[in-house]
Amino acid sequence: MKNLKAIGTIFASTAILTSMVAAPSASANFVNHQQQKVQITVASTETNVTKNELIQRVHKLFPNRFSFVSNNDFHNSSASFYTNDEELRYHLHFSKNINGKSVHGSFVFKGENLEIEQFSYQPVTEKDSMFPAKVSKDEARQIATNFMGTFANGEKYVIEPNAMNYYSPQLLTEPIRYSFTFAQTKNDIPISDKQINVTVQGNGEVVGFYRMSNSAEYPTFDDKNNIKDEQQALAQIKDNLAVDLQYLVSMDYRTEKPIVSLIYQPASTYAGVHALTGKWQTTNGLLTQLPAKTKIEKLATSPLPAKYNGITVEQAKEMAQKLLAIDSKQVKLVIQSVDEVEREGKKYLSVSYMYQSKSFGSGGSLEFNKQTGEITQYYNNKSNFVMETSEQEKPALKITKDQALESAIKYLKEYAPTYLHHYAKPVIEPYVEEHTDGFNFTFPRVVNGLLVSGDQVMVGIAADGSLSNLYIGYQNIDEWPAITAAVPVEDVEKKLREDLTVKLNYVQQTQKDKVVHYNLLYSPIFNTNSGAYIDATTGEWKNGIYSSEEVVVNHPTAQQELNYLINAKILEVKDVAKFNGNEKVSQGEALKVIIKSLTYFYEGLMGDRGEMKQSFTNISPDHPLYSVVERAVSMGIIKVDGAEFNTEAKITREELAVWYMHTLGLEPAAKHSEIYQLEFEDAADVNPKYIGYVAVANAMGILPVDKNRFNPNSEITYADLAVSTIRLAYELAEKRTNNYY
Repeated sequence: MKNLKAIGTIFASTAILTSMVAAPSASANFVNHQQQKVQITVASTETNVTKNELIQRVHKLFPNRFSFVSNNDFHNSSASFYTNDEELRYHLHFSKNINGKSVHGSFVFKGENLEIEQFSYQPVTEKDSMFPAKVSKDEARQIATNFMGTFANGEKYVIEPNAMNYYSPQLLTEPIRYSFTFAQTKNDIPISDKQINVTVQGNGEVVGFYRMSNSAEYPTFDDKNNIKDEQQALAQIKDNLAVDLQYLVSMDYRTEKPIVSLIYQPASTYAGVHALTGKWQTTNGLLTQLPAKTKIEKLATSPLPAKYNGITVEQAKEMAQKLLAIDSKQVKLVIQSVDEVEREGKKYLSVSYMYQSKSFGSGGSLEFNKQTGEITQYYNNKSNFVMETSEQEKPALKITKDQALESAIKYLKEYAPTYLHHYAKPVIEPYVEEHTDGFNFTFPRVVNGLLVSGDQVMVGIAADGSLSNLYIGYQNIDEWPAITAAVPVEDVEKKLREDLTVKLNYVQQTQKDKVVHYNLLYSPIFNTNSGAYIDATTGEWKNGIYSSEEVVVNHPTAQQELNYLINAKILEVKDVAKFNGNEKVSQGEALKVIIKSLTYFYEGLMGDRGEMKQSFTNISPDHPLYSVVERAVSMGIIKVDGAEFNTEAKITREELAVWYMHTLGLEPAAKHSEIYQLEFEDAADVNPKYIGYVAVANAMGILPVDKNRFNPNSEITYADLAVSTIRLAYELAEKRTNNYY
């Protein structure tokens, strides 16, 4: 390890700090096991690269791109390296105000040659970056390909048509961004863990770059000569095809509520077929026969009692000190604070801590369930701590996998007993941390006898058998889709065989120090997307929480706008075949579209004393539009000027004009009707108290007159709503000073 002083640790362990948001494929599962790493920050005094050198590198890589940023606007932070990749990373960023609006940029350079590893740019959002974007996806792909020519360093890359980029809904006020993945090749064959992701904004600017790499200095590769025929590998996979019926728990980031789906997932016991030998690539290496499916074995058949009936702040502090104790005369453990937090009606005590020596420090936090005293989140970074006076030697392996699993279950019984009856023993191999020789186990949730993807308990066991991390991913879900709703498994297996292809690629097999060997595999590709799964209730493919498959509806004047809102999941359409863009919109539906266009979260639902607010007597917390209505009230879009709010009533053009002016914050000007004069033919039909709102909405072009008539009492259609909401988004993007509404 480098003789550097660490001043802090940032944990990037995907297995501990995040939960799955989609059912991964076998190959994805296999690769993800090899990507876990921890980033360690080093003191700037330990590096010899200056801020000016980094700035010069930026201007060389991006000539004239950032000429508007002065040297004083740039800031460099401490360098860092990863526990499994000791090359230093140098961080540079800027933030600048241009005409009252903020722009941001950041860069990460790697190694002595300052090879760019990450780049992110957030320019001012302009209309040509928003819908409909200045450049199409095909044009953006060409821009990304041209950009790659600048950073390929003589290496050959190919674009990955099947990259797992799950669709995520975005606000109408956000710029459109296209993301493309390029894989480095060897012998003209893609390498699975050497990829570059390029993001192009709707105006044609490249605004994101990320180079995925590993620490191997001496990689070796299977020879591509004498590989088996592709059709032979395809037939082998088809003959051994198996599917699992599972539950998938994913998060709706608009509502912060979990979504439960019943899915069929291709069995994930292998990453592919070895192209040279025909053996199966598994986490245990190459096998002649596929490993048997692991039997589901619950950790407990019934709920276990909690050890505590509530804990105090002082008890949480004492428990944390015991867990975090470090055997070192040079390092001191400091408990910085204990804070009470609340989630989903439950209270937790979060303990912040720091390891400190004379010249450096590193910290984190752990969390206890206040009612039961159980640990829900814990990560101890002392094993990753770089000592000030000498290098830490890698500990000799003291524990076997079976012993580590036994210890993990023991710790769960001690620190999280009430959760155990929800979870089963691991069904996949643990991840072994190269830098510590510790084991990380995943305990899946089981409901109705089915595994649950997206809800798991994770436990890390250090080489000496101590608990290094624990994460409880339990989500309180009352309703689960009935297993009887699933289509027959035989139909799914038939569909999988019909839609199955294979891809030849290099996949990392072994790594020892700086030497990595890549096996040449035929990996299964289902439905041209390696991360796809089948909705068990419909038998149809889905590519994530939000399907990336485009929905198309027809309309003579608003087809483009309607399709954009529908595919962004802003406008919900249950039956596309029956959708009519000229259908009149209710106030509740219109409000939902506006809210989902402008904000991801339905915030502001709690009153001053923590109870659920209720602004209208007929919109209680169990009403389907409760969160929409209360969010609209908190944003000032609608006013509480009556006991009830009629969500079913149709909304007129003049009423929508009022909502839009409230949204834009223009009510102080629009409410003075006496200062406005309407000059269109049906001006007399406008409600006197709405004159100012209508005048401004017309002048701004959000709700313009048609043939010199405003038609104030005309009821809004879906087409009207789609077009006007997008115009509203343009105005909001122009008004805001940063990139959030």
